[in-house]
Amino acid sequence: MIDGADVVLGARGEAVRDLQRRLGAVGYTIASDDPGTFSNGTETAIRAFQEARGLRVDGVCGSQTWSSLVESGFALGDRWLYEHRPMLRGDDVGDLQRRLNALGFHAGREDGIFGPDTAVALREFQRNAGLGPDGIAGSETIDALRRLGTLAGGSIASVREREQLRRPRRLAGRRIYLSVAMGLEALGSVVTRDLRAAGAHALLDSSGADPSITAAQANRYEAELFLGLRAGDDPGCHCYYFATASFRSEAGYRVATTVQESLATLMPGEVGDVRGRTFSVLRETRMAAVVCEPAGDPAGMRRLVSRSPEIGDAIVAGVRRGFEEPVDAS
Repeated sequence: MIDGADVVLGARGEAVRDLQRRLGAVGYTIASDDPGTFSNGTETAIRAFQEARGLRVDGVCGSQTWSSLVESGFALGDRWLYEHRPMLRGDDVGDLQRRLNALGFHAGREDGIFGPDTAVALREFQRNAGLGPDGIAGSETIDALRRLGTLAGGSIASVREREQLRRPRRLAGRRIYLSVAMGLEALGSVVTRDLRAAGAHALLDSSGADPSITAAQANRYEAELFLGLRAGDDPGCHCYYFATASFRSEAGYRVATTVQESLATLMPGEVGDVRGRTFSVLRETRMAAVVCEPAGDPAGMRRLVSRSPEIGDAIVAGVRRGFEEPVDAS
């Protein structure tokens, strides 16, 4: 990164050279590009990396792509892992969470962020393994995890989310944090009104703050659902939930699916499939989180503005289904 600025096609210099080196280290070649020159090969490699990591695919190395690239360079055992402020992040943390969850020690969502749930699960594992429960994943603890790796199967975090979904929960009384991007204020007002009419405690945020700040505010609100409304980059309507290559938020997937299905009845031919992504606001919220992009091109935005009441009603109907309809055990 160059003083926090995006690195884009045509850029040159040491920051580009560092970017290319990191891409190559995780398996993404830059083809024929000269070192230090951001040409088509580097852009193609970034797009492939973004797609694989569940990021927005734009070929630009912005702050989230850069952070993800740095985090991808950590493998379990490269460093000690422990609870820290700011929280440690990386693929090594995600691997630790996956191993703990698979062994039945609830480390929470496998988001690659070492938070309180991961610390508690790590100490419980250490006690059960006869190790000192210091909450530090050092060499001895990691060796013990690797020895037990063949016993691992499934994820306790996913199991717990699925069990909760099998028990219907009324939307009334639930705390929902609604984040609305600029230009969608009318839609946000409809959704907020409908949520409150259904008895939910809906907090509307139209500040346009940085996604990490928005996620922190939703966490402080102790919301049970984060719902983001924003314009998309692709034509049509899309809903997103948190997922990585080895984990998905079952509650987020459920609500994203019911909202998408509700919108499909109103917007036939315009609604795509639900998609698992690692956007900052999906990853960093501690509750089920869904980002809905009901339009992604000028024509779609015009239709959206004229149909905000209907589309808002459909979104809330989908949210309500996600909360109140039980999920089949199969």
